[in-house]
Amino acid sequence: MKSCFTKEAKILSHNEKETLYRKLLQSAEEQYRKLQSRIEKVDGWMKEAESSVVALESDSFWHEDAAGCSAGTAGGQNVQEELQSITAQEEELLRELSEMDAEDELHLAEMEKLKNTERACLEILKKYDFTEWELMEWSEQQAVFNFLYDSVTLTVVFGPPTDGEFFAAHPSRSIVSLDFESFLDEEQAPPSSCLVQKLIFQFIESQGSWQKKCPKLCYLPQALCDISLVVNRCKILGEELEFLQRWGAKFQLLETDIKDTEVKLLFSSSVAFAKFELALALSHHYPSAVLPFRVQTHIGNIGEKEIAAVLSRVPAGHHYLQRIASSIHQNLLQGPR
Repeated sequence: MKSCFTKEAKILSHNEKETLYRKLLQSAEEQYRKLQSRIEKVDGWMKEAESSVVALESDSFWHEDAAGCSAGTAGGQNVQEELQSITAQEEELLRELSEMDAEDELHLAEMEKLKNTERACLEILKKYDFTEWELMEWSEQQAVFNFLYDSVTLTVVFGPPTDGEFFAAHPSRSIVSLDFESFLDEEQAPPSSCLVQKLIFQFIESQGSWQKKCPKLCYLPQALCDISLVVNRCKILGEELEFLQRWGAKFQLLETDIKDTEVKLLFSSSVAFAKFELALALSHHYPSAVLPFRVQTHIGNIGEKEIAAVLSRVPAGHHYLQRIASSIHQNLLQGPR
């Protein structure tokens, strides 16, 4: 059931390749049969020509009477004409073989092009595959899915079959409940993981009743897709926070502090003679929405106005937080202000 769209794309690609290969095989077999037929004809003509030449060269042939000589001369002319015909046939056959070779090269080039297209499509599918769930159990009573390294579990409880409706070639079923549970040890987990977990459950709670959103089995793939998109974005956010905590010094970032769903970035630069704290409020909409912020200036004259001017030039999107830190470093901390 996992990644239905990926499987469907692979099936379509496989079917197209199968059709092309079948046509190529049929064409090659037909050309091979024609070639074999022509080769057999040419072999027959060559044997006849050789027999005629042997007869012409035999001693008994030259001791025939005048009438026989005359007939032999006529026969020799016929053999010569037949040899010319065979030569022409051979040239025609070679020309056809050359054309077949050219067609084979075109087919091979087309096959290589299809393989490259397939690889490109698979790369795109891999790049945009946001499937973040793993099926742990599927029975008549329930299905269990895990997200984010088994830290979030979704249990789907099935009801009776739905009359006249099918899902994946099986009778569809009603859904009684969808229950989410966190298995993250917040005391042991790093702050970035706790933040990610909070944002995921913020999204889950914002959707209201999941049973109403997903009353039947046929709605489950869309629900899994919606959850996967949020989990994927939050997971990338967690990776960004870990990056800033480890490598923030390259952005003049002195400290990255995480409290609840707020991230505080403490910048300090002796060159710019500035030290300030940027607090960003995160939500499950990250990174598609502009982040609310506030600034606390410790040293220098970089304040909310300067930060707002920089952030206005940083579009929301992939690695939003990381790009914010980089933009502040490039535009505000490279020299005195």
